[in-house]
Amino acid sequence: MKNSQTIQMLEPPIFLDVIKERRSVRKYDPTVQIPREEMTEILELATLAPSSSNLQPWRFLVIDKPELKQKLLPIAYNQQQVVEASAVIAVLGDVKSYKKAEKIYDQAVEAGFMPADTAKSFIERTVGMYSSLPPEVARRIVYTDGGLISMQLMLVARSKGYDTVPMGGYDQAKFVEAFGVSEQYVPVMLIAIGKATEPGHPTTRLPIEDVVFFNEMP
Repeated sequence: MKNSQTIQMLEPPIFLDVIKERRSVRKYDPTVQIPREEMTEILELATLAPSSSNLQPWRFLVIDKPELKQKLLPIAYNQQQVVEASAVIAVLGDVKSYKKAEKIYDQAVEAGFMPADTAKSFIERTVGMYSSLPPEVARRIVYTDGGLISMQLMLVARSKGYDTVPMGGYDQAKFVEAFGVSEQYVPVMLIAIGKATEPGHPTTRLPIEDVVFFNEMP
């Protein structure tokens, strides 16, 4: 008969523990590879994040080949987690995500979530609005949605026993050039993912009364 300790180990992690245990990790085991199927599952769960008009503008470039991680290393200012982590996920925002509106809303119809005439109306309105947005507004939207999915991705990874670190410190222009990223895609951040060899440093947070105001600003 299994003892209670073994049973406890087999239970899935509690969501609050996942939040509390997530750390920004910079030391990874370079021998650990994340299977393609598991990486796909992590990303698939991350895509359950919310987005503006459900256009899901996130796109992922998963960099896991050693030679490509070496190529990325100087672009990311020689941060060693780039080559030591199992992969680096470039989170990109598609400023033309409205082109997939028809596919998205047709799926909603097929799933029984929306009548066909409602979907048609949504498609026309969404495409018309998003295709005419000023570039800076379109970029702001995909940055917001990219931030939402990045956090969700890191929490999903932690729930599956992997560690991550979000990286804003890299040369975006060189990254775009080196990896052939077109102007349609806005780099949001890089996320290293793998198995930690050293835990991330514990950090403190400001007292909640320093950051929360009810009904009016001080």
